[in-house]
Amino acid sequence: MQIRFESSRKEVSQMNTEVLRENFLIENIFENGKIHFVYSHYDRVMIGGAIPTDTPIRLETYDALKADYFLERREIGIINIGGDGKISTDGEVFELKKMSCLYVGKGTQEVLFSSSDPASPAVFYLLSSPAHQTCPTTLFTKEDAAPLTVGSMETSNHRTIYKYIHLAGIQSCQLVMGLTVLQTGSVWNTMPSHVHDRRMEAYCYFDIPDNQKVLHLMGEPSETRHLWVSDRQAIISPPWSVHSGCGTSNYSFIWGMAGENKDYTDMDAVAMHDLR
Repeated sequence: MQIRFESSRKEVSQMNTEVLRENFLIENIFENGKIHFVYSHYDRVMIGGAIPTDTPIRLETYDALKADYFLERREIGIINIGGDGKISTDGEVFELKKMSCLYVGKGTQEVLFSSSDPASPAVFYLLSSPAHQTCPTTLFTKEDAAPLTVGSMETSNHRTIYKYIHLAGIQSCQLVMGLTVLQTGSVWNTMPSHVHDRRMEAYCYFDIPDNQKVLHLMGEPSETRHLWVSDRQAIISPPWSVHSGCGTSNYSFIWGMAGENKDYTDMDAVAMHDLR
Protein backbone atom coordinates (compact mmCIF):
# COMPACT_ATOMS: atom_id res chain seq x y z
CA MET A 1 0.00 0.00 0.00
CA GLN A 2 1.27 3.43 -0.99
CA ILE A 3 0.31 6.51 1.05
CA ARG A 4 -0.26 9.91 -0.56
CA PHE A 5 -0.83 13.15 1.31
CA GLU A 6 -2.94 16.15 0.34
CA SER A 7 -1.66 18.99 -1.83
CA SER A 8 -2.95 22.55 -1.56
CA ARG A 9 -4.12 24.69 -4.46
CA LYS A 10 -0.92 26.74 -4.18
CA GLU A 11 1.28 23.64 -4.32
CA VAL A 12 -0.53 22.26 -7.35
CA SER A 13 -0.23 25.55 -9.23
CA GLN A 14 3.57 25.19 -9.04
CA MET A 15 3.84 21.50 -9.99
CA ASN A 16 5.48 20.39 -13.20
CA THR A 17 4.20 17.35 -15.10
CA GLU A 18 6.33 14.84 -13.21
CA VAL A 19 5.28 16.05 -9.76
CA LEU A 20 1.64 16.33 -10.83
CA ARG A 21 1.68 12.69 -11.96
CA GLU A 22 3.40 11.55 -8.75
CA ASN A 23 0.65 13.12 -6.65
CA PHE A 24 -2.54 12.49 -8.62
CA LEU A 25 -2.02 9.71 -11.20
CA ILE A 26 -2.13 6.07 -10.09
CA GLU A 27 -0.39 4.13 -12.84
CA ASN A 28 -0.05 0.59 -11.50
CA ILE A 29 -2.82 -0.80 -9.30
CA PHE A 30 -3.64 -3.84 -11.42
CA GLU A 31 -1.22 -6.81 -11.38
CA ASN A 32 -2.03 -10.46 -12.03
CA GLY A 33 -2.32 -12.46 -8.82
CA LYS A 34 -1.96 -9.46 -6.52
CA ILE A 35 -3.84 -6.65 -4.79
CA HIS A 36 -2.56 -3.08 -4.60
CA PHE A 37 -3.84 0.04 -2.82
CA VAL A 38 -3.10 3.74 -2.68
CA TYR A 39 -4.18 5.40 0.57
CA SER A 40 -5.12 9.02 -0.11
CA HIS A 41 -5.45 11.56 2.69
CA TYR A 42 -8.25 13.22 0.71
CA ASP A 43 -11.13 11.94 2.88
CA ARG A 44 -8.89 8.91 3.67
CA VAL A 45 -10.11 7.06 0.60
CA MET A 46 -8.26 3.93 -0.52
CA ILE A 47 -8.05 3.20 -4.26
CA GLY A 48 -7.05 -0.30 -5.30
CA GLY A 49 -7.12 -3.15 -7.76
CA ALA A 50 -7.09 -6.95 -7.61
CA ILE A 51 -6.66 -9.52 -10.39
CA PRO A 52 -7.08 -13.08 -9.08
CA THR A 53 -5.73 -15.78 -11.37
CA ASP A 54 -5.10 -19.40 -10.32
CA THR A 55 -5.79 -18.85 -6.62
CA PRO A 56 -8.16 -16.51 -4.73
CA ILE A 57 -6.84 -13.26 -3.27
CA ARG A 58 -7.71 -12.34 0.30
CA LEU A 59 -8.37 -8.72 1.29
CA GLU A 60 -5.83 -8.30 4.08
CA THR A 61 -5.44 -5.44 6.51
CA TYR A 62 -2.39 -3.15 6.59
CA ASP A 63 -0.32 -2.08 9.59
CA ALA A 64 -0.97 1.58 8.78
CA LEU A 65 -4.73 1.05 9.22
CA LYS A 66 -4.28 -0.05 12.87
CA ALA A 67 -7.21 -2.42 12.34
CA ASP A 68 -7.56 -6.15 13.04
CA TYR A 69 -9.12 -6.64 9.59
CA PHE A 70 -9.55 -4.39 6.56
CA LEU A 71 -13.25 -3.58 6.99
CA GLU A 72 -13.19 -3.19 10.76
CA ARG A 73 -13.83 0.56 10.36
CA ARG A 74 -14.25 0.78 6.58
CA GLU A 75 -16.65 0.04 3.73
CA ILE A 76 -15.71 -0.86 0.16
CA GLY A 77 -17.20 -0.67 -3.33
CA ILE A 78 -15.97 -3.15 -5.96
CA ILE A 79 -16.59 -3.02 -9.71
CA ASN A 80 -15.43 -5.75 -12.10
CA ILE A 81 -13.97 -4.48 -15.39
CA GLY A 82 -12.61 -7.84 -16.61
CA GLY A 83 -13.77 -11.44 -17.01
CA ASP A 84 -16.34 -13.17 -14.83
CA GLY A 85 -15.39 -13.36 -11.17
CA LYS A 86 -16.60 -14.21 -7.68
CA ILE A 87 -16.34 -12.50 -4.31
CA SER A 88 -16.86 -14.32 -1.04
CA THR A 89 -17.78 -12.18 2.00
CA ASP A 90 -17.77 -14.09 5.29
CA GLY A 91 -18.74 -17.21 3.36
CA GLU A 92 -21.48 -15.71 1.15
CA VAL A 93 -20.54 -15.91 -2.55
CA PHE A 94 -21.45 -13.27 -5.15
CA GLU A 95 -20.89 -13.67 -8.90
CA LEU A 96 -19.76 -10.54 -10.74
CA LYS A 97 -19.82 -10.22 -14.49
CA LYS A 98 -18.19 -7.27 -16.20
CA MET A 99 -19.54 -3.93 -14.91
CA SER A 100 -21.24 -5.50 -11.89
CA CYS A 101 -20.76 -3.77 -8.54
CA LEU A 102 -20.58 -5.24 -5.05
CA TYR A 103 -20.80 -3.10 -1.94
CA VAL A 104 -19.36 -4.68 1.22
CA GLY A 105 -20.21 -3.09 4.53
CA LYS A 106 -18.29 -2.32 7.68
CA GLY A 107 -17.64 -5.33 9.92
CA THR A 108 -17.16 -7.95 7.19
CA GLN A 109 -14.10 -9.90 8.29
CA GLU A 110 -13.23 -12.04 5.25
CA VAL A 111 -13.31 -10.97 1.60
CA LEU A 112 -11.95 -13.32 -1.07
CA PHE A 113 -11.57 -12.47 -4.78
CA SER A 114 -11.48 -15.19 -7.46
CA SER A 115 -11.83 -15.54 -11.24
CA SER A 116 -14.16 -17.97 -12.99
CA ASP A 117 -11.54 -18.52 -15.70
CA PRO A 118 -7.90 -17.72 -14.81
CA ALA A 119 -7.14 -17.37 -18.54
CA SER A 120 -9.63 -14.48 -18.67
CA PRO A 121 -9.42 -13.15 -15.12
CA ALA A 122 -11.72 -10.79 -13.32
CA VAL A 123 -10.29 -7.31 -12.81
CA PHE A 124 -11.67 -5.79 -9.62
CA TYR A 125 -11.44 -2.05 -9.03
CA LEU A 126 -11.68 -1.22 -5.33
CA LEU A 127 -12.70 2.00 -3.59
CA SER A 128 -12.84 2.11 0.21
CA SER A 129 -13.72 4.86 2.68
CA PRO A 130 -14.05 5.07 6.47
CA ALA A 131 -17.45 4.04 7.83
CA HIS A 132 -19.21 4.68 11.13
CA GLN A 133 -22.24 2.46 10.51
CA THR A 134 -22.90 -0.91 8.90
CA CYS A 135 -24.86 -1.17 5.65
CA PRO A 136 -25.80 -4.52 4.07
CA THR A 137 -23.55 -6.15 1.49
CA THR A 138 -25.36 -5.68 -1.85
CA LEU A 139 -24.76 -6.70 -5.48
CA PHE A 140 -25.92 -4.68 -8.49
CA THR A 141 -25.55 -5.60 -12.15
CA LYS A 142 -25.30 -2.82 -14.71
CA GLU A 143 -28.99 -3.38 -15.48
CA ASP A 144 -29.87 -2.80 -11.80
CA ALA A 145 -28.15 0.59 -11.96
CA ALA A 146 -30.99 2.22 -13.97
CA PRO A 147 -28.77 3.32 -16.89
CA LEU A 148 -29.24 6.93 -17.98
CA THR A 149 -28.12 8.13 -21.41
CA VAL A 150 -27.16 11.80 -21.61
CA GLY A 151 -25.22 14.20 -23.85
CA SER A 152 -25.23 14.20 -27.63
CA MET A 153 -23.12 13.39 -30.65
CA GLU A 154 -23.13 17.08 -31.55
CA THR A 155 -21.11 17.89 -28.41
CA SER A 156 -19.09 14.64 -28.54
CA ASN A 157 -20.29 13.55 -25.08
CA HIS A 158 -23.03 11.00 -25.79
CA ARG A 159 -22.70 8.64 -22.84
CA THR A 160 -24.52 6.22 -20.53
CA ILE A 161 -24.24 6.65 -16.76
CA TYR A 162 -24.64 3.72 -14.36
CA LYS A 163 -25.22 4.75 -10.73
CA TYR A 164 -24.58 1.96 -8.22
CA ILE A 165 -23.84 3.29 -4.72
CA HIS A 166 -25.81 6.46 -3.98
CA LEU A 167 -28.87 7.74 -2.12
CA ALA A 168 -31.37 6.02 -4.44
CA GLY A 169 -29.30 2.88 -5.07
CA ILE A 170 -27.06 0.70 -2.94
CA GLN A 171 -26.94 2.16 0.56
CA SER A 172 -23.60 3.04 2.17
CA CYS A 173 -22.19 5.06 5.01
CA GLN A 174 -20.51 7.73 2.82
CA LEU A 175 -19.37 6.03 -0.39
CA VAL A 176 -20.79 7.02 -3.80
CA MET A 177 -19.82 5.00 -6.87
CA GLY A 178 -20.76 4.29 -10.49
CA LEU A 179 -19.42 4.30 -14.02
CA THR A 180 -19.85 5.99 -17.38
CA VAL A 181 -19.56 4.49 -20.87
CA LEU A 182 -18.97 6.84 -23.81
CA GLN A 183 -20.59 5.95 -27.13
CA THR A 184 -18.56 5.49 -30.31
CA GLY A 185 -17.58 8.90 -31.66
CA SER A 186 -17.88 10.63 -28.27
CA VAL A 187 -14.77 11.59 -26.31
CA TRP A 188 -15.67 14.17 -23.62
CA ASN A 189 -16.62 13.24 -20.06
CA THR A 190 -17.96 15.53 -17.32
CA MET A 191 -18.18 18.50 -19.64
CA PRO A 192 -19.38 21.12 -18.77
CA SER A 193 -17.17 20.74 -15.71
CA HIS A 194 -18.03 20.96 -12.04
CA VAL A 195 -16.45 20.78 -8.59
CA HIS A 196 -17.86 19.61 -5.26
CA ASP A 197 -16.04 21.00 -2.23
CA ARG A 198 -17.92 18.59 0.00
CA ARG A 199 -16.42 15.41 -1.54
CA MET A 200 -13.23 14.18 -3.11
CA GLU A 201 -13.45 12.00 -6.22
CA ALA A 202 -11.45 9.26 -7.90
CA TYR A 203 -11.61 8.12 -11.52
CA CYS A 204 -10.47 4.82 -13.02
CA TYR A 205 -10.30 4.83 -16.81
CA PHE A 206 -10.81 1.51 -18.59
CA ASP A 207 -11.62 0.03 -22.00
CA ILE A 208 -9.27 2.54 -23.61
CA PRO A 209 -8.22 0.90 -26.91
CA ASP A 210 -4.59 0.06 -27.61
CA ASN A 211 -2.48 3.05 -28.64
CA GLN A 212 -5.13 5.49 -27.40
CA LYS A 213 -5.10 7.85 -24.40
CA VAL A 214 -7.36 10.10 -22.33
CA LEU A 215 -6.36 13.69 -21.54
CA HIS A 216 -7.64 14.23 -17.98
CA LEU A 217 -8.21 17.83 -16.90
CA MET A 218 -7.81 18.80 -13.23
CA GLY A 219 -7.06 21.86 -11.13
CA GLU A 220 -9.02 24.99 -10.33
CA PRO A 221 -11.41 26.11 -13.09
CA SER A 222 -9.39 29.29 -13.57
CA GLU A 223 -6.08 27.40 -13.76
CA THR A 224 -6.47 23.90 -15.16
CA ARG A 225 -3.78 21.23 -15.45
CA HIS A 226 -3.73 18.03 -17.48
CA LEU A 227 -2.59 14.42 -17.18
CA TRP A 228 -2.33 11.85 -19.97
CA VAL A 229 -3.95 8.62 -18.77
CA SER A 230 -3.68 5.06 -20.13
CA ASP A 231 -5.99 2.07 -19.83
CA ARG A 232 -6.68 0.91 -16.25
CA GLN A 233 -5.06 3.89 -14.60
CA ALA A 234 -6.69 6.00 -11.90
CA ILE A 235 -6.84 9.66 -10.91
CA ILE A 236 -7.19 11.26 -7.47
CA SER A 237 -9.29 14.42 -7.69
CA PRO A 238 -9.27 16.94 -4.79
CA PRO A 239 -12.59 18.53 -3.75
CA TRP A 240 -11.59 21.89 -5.25
CA SER A 241 -10.58 20.43 -8.62
CA VAL A 242 -12.43 19.94 -11.87
CA HIS A 243 -12.36 16.40 -13.25
CA SER A 244 -13.07 16.15 -16.93
CA GLY A 245 -11.46 14.21 -19.75
CA CYS A 246 -11.14 14.00 -23.51
CA GLY A 247 -10.01 10.83 -25.26
CA THR A 248 -8.38 10.08 -28.55
CA SER A 249 -11.23 7.53 -28.84
CA ASN A 250 -14.27 6.61 -26.77
CA TYR A 251 -13.64 4.86 -23.43
CA SER A 252 -15.24 4.11 -20.05
CA PHE A 253 -14.47 5.22 -16.51
CA ILE A 254 -15.46 4.45 -12.93
CA TRP A 255 -16.21 7.41 -10.68
CA GLY A 256 -16.30 7.25 -6.92
CA MET A 257 -16.65 9.81 -4.14
CA ALA A 258 -16.54 10.12 -0.36
CA GLY A 259 -17.03 13.05 1.95
CA GLU A 260 -19.84 15.19 3.29
CA ASN A 261 -22.86 13.52 1.66
CA LYS A 262 -24.13 10.86 -0.78
CA ASP A 263 -26.18 13.13 -3.06
CA TYR A 264 -25.10 12.37 -6.63
CA THR A 265 -26.38 15.77 -7.81
CA ASP A 266 -24.40 17.76 -5.23
CA MET A 267 -22.04 19.62 -7.55
CA ASP A 268 -21.10 23.21 -8.31
CA ALA A 269 -21.25 23.78 -12.05
CA VAL A 270 -18.45 25.63 -13.84
CA ALA A 271 -19.51 27.77 -16.77
CA MET A 272 -17.67 27.12 -20.01
CA HIS A 273 -16.45 30.71 -20.24
CA ASP A 274 -14.86 30.42 -16.77
CA LEU A 275 -12.49 27.62 -17.76
CA ARG A 276 -8.87 28.71 -18.20
